[in-house]
Amino acid sequence: MQETRRRSTAIILSEEQQQELHQCALQLADRELPAGWEMVQSSAFARVACNREQQIFFKQFLPRSPAESVKALVRGSRATRARENSEAMLRAGIDAPVSLCWGKLPGGSEYLFSSAVPGDDLSHWLRVTLGERSAAQLSLRRQLLHALGTCIGRVHAAGFVHGDLRPGNILADLRADRFHFTLIDNERTVQYSPPPGKLLLKNLMQLNMLGLDELGKTDRMRFFCEWRQQMRELSSVETKLLAVEAYRWAMRRLDAKASP
Repeated sequence: MQETRRRSTAIILSEEQQQELHQCALQLADRELPAGWEMVQSSAFARVACNREQQIFFKQFLPRSPAESVKALVRGSRATRARENSEAMLRAGIDAPVSLCWGKLPGGSEYLFSSAVPGDDLSHWLRVTLGERSAAQLSLRRQLLHALGTCIGRVHAAGFVHGDLRPGNILADLRADRFHFTLIDNERTVQYSPPPGKLLLKNLMQLNMLGLDELGKTDRMRFFCEWRQQMRELSSVETKLLAVEAYRWAMRRLDAKASP
């Protein structure tokens, strides 16, 4: 039987529950769907499924390159980094998925089960939920962007830089008239002291990867003003330069993607 571990500081599973999830992982890795499970669209380097009733997500980490196993000897596997980075964020008071159990599969790939996170991704909020631009939606949109700026500012102020801070990796949930955010896909998240400016710039650029019809300049400035309030070690000149260059970089990338 393959070894399966559990996170000792969060949800503790019984041995029987762990073995059940391991058997489930074997089926999902073979593209079989146990009762209650459904596949979720993901990248070519992962296989993802969820059980909505049990509120559990499964992720199998598929190799990105033949050299991945060698890299894992130095910096840990992607599954290990995803789990440990999320745990570090949780300890710092930043919401991230809670790991339930994990292990290895025949062939060497690894898997991770985590608790489902409430809410929709940021893209869905901006494009669908708050896409009509009524007075009530505009007010909620402003609230969302102010809260997002504060959240990401706190993430960066704590030294964390996300590996891919695109809108799809930020889940937002509105509870008791307040927005709560969770960062997912944390396998490439790293904590620095302090975080390098070029990596902050990259994160801010990734967040800006929405067209102007989806996120106007005023909305972007609402976010940056709140983000800046958390980044007290940066001067006003530095934060303005980051904001401007992140926007320009994102627009160049969007233009390049739109070109035939």
